[in-house]
Amino acid sequence: MFDLDKWQEIFNSIKKHKLRTSLTAIAVAWGIFMLVILLGSGNGLRNSVERNFGVAKNSVFVWCANATTIPYKGLPKGRYIQITNGDKDAIEENVKEIGVMAPRNFLGGTYEIVRGKRSASYRVYGDYPGYIHVMPMEITQGRFINDMDIEQKRKVVIIGPATVEALFEPDENVIGEYIRIMGVNFKVVGVFKSKQRGEGAFYRNQEIYIPNTTMQYAFNMTNRIGWFAFVPKDGENAEVVEQKVRALLAKRHNVSPDDHVVFGSENVEEEYMKVVNLFLGIKLFSWFVSIMTIIAGVVGVGNIMLIIVKERTREIGIRKSLGARPWSIISMIILEALVITSIAGYIGLLGGVVILEGLNYIMETNNIEVQFFYKPEIDFQTALLAIGVLIFAGILAGWIPGRRAAKVNPVVALKDE
Repeated sequence: MFDLDKWQEIFNSIKKHKLRTSLTAIAVAWGIFMLVILLGSGNGLRNSVERNFGVAKNSVFVWCANATTIPYKGLPKGRYIQITNGDKDAIEENVKEIGVMAPRNFLGGTYEIVRGKRSASYRVYGDYPGYIHVMPMEITQGRFINDMDIEQKRKVVIIGPATVEALFEPDENVIGEYIRIMGVNFKVVGVFKSKQRGEGAFYRNQEIYIPNTTMQYAFNMTNRIGWFAFVPKDGENAEVVEQKVRALLAKRHNVSPDDHVVFGSENVEEEYMKVVNLFLGIKLFSWFVSIMTIIAGVVGVGNIMLIIVKERTREIGIRKSLGARPWSIISMIILEALVITSIAGYIGLLGGVVILEGLNYIMETNNIEVQFFYKPEIDFQTALLAIGVLIFAGILAGWIPGRRAAKVNPVVALKDE
């Protein structure tokens, strides 16, 4: 039940020690403010890194890196292995952990892309439909490569913003038009835009994608695959996919199991986990610094409560002599400490959120892009945890003085001057 007299006592006590209470509250508010700002800034840094990752976070890439260095099964060293369509089929049949497989080819270097009297030089890749899951992109017009394009070796192309700007008028319809790559006409069926930002997006937006089978057929690359990109099924480990694919390729091409330099690979999940661990360390450091500041504020609040208990010794003695239970005394002191820490903490929490949201609003409305900082934010769970810290801090600040007050001897307390 709401006790008006008790709340009046609390606020009268706070008013009596305005300066001391304010200075102590500032320490608590500053600790929560620092926590919000540090965690929000850490999230901004993490969001930027993840946004610029530009590739599925559990993807795996495998390619032929070097010639064999060990003779094996009567075959000499120095053999260069060519990955083929047969390898694709074998991997698909034997490595069940794979969710998405995207064999890729590359014409090598940049090639002149022509439309009418306009031309520009860009990189051309041969891809499968699954590549859009490996390298996330936004399809702004039309579509990406599909299974029919692969099966029928269709001469279709997906282009980026750079190609559109170089070969087309600003308001010109792009879909259905034709461009020429190395003398071969391709129909534009889609326009993409990289989800990366900064330099990564600049180079990605200049790429051009055609069906892999079409590239093999049209540019004398029959049965050749440059490298593989994979995304494991949900719950499967990227390292397992990486090792199984390498082992299968080595077996199919008679490469010694000890010849580890022939096939190269990159496990993005492994690199991503390093980034995750780095940001976990930053988060823990932010909590440590903020908690130490909050503790300093809590000690100050505790000291104020001790002073209040000392000043109200006679009053507490009267309460106890009239039958007040120890818990009623303790709860009164804890509640007063909670009021101080909660108000101060809420001000710090609100101030931090306002700063982060204001910064985010300014960046979005003015299209300000910082390479290593994107959408600084504080998530709901962290805000709840910060509130939990405040409640705990308030209870801790009032518990010890409250226990001391509860142990006061009424006879001694009544004699206090």
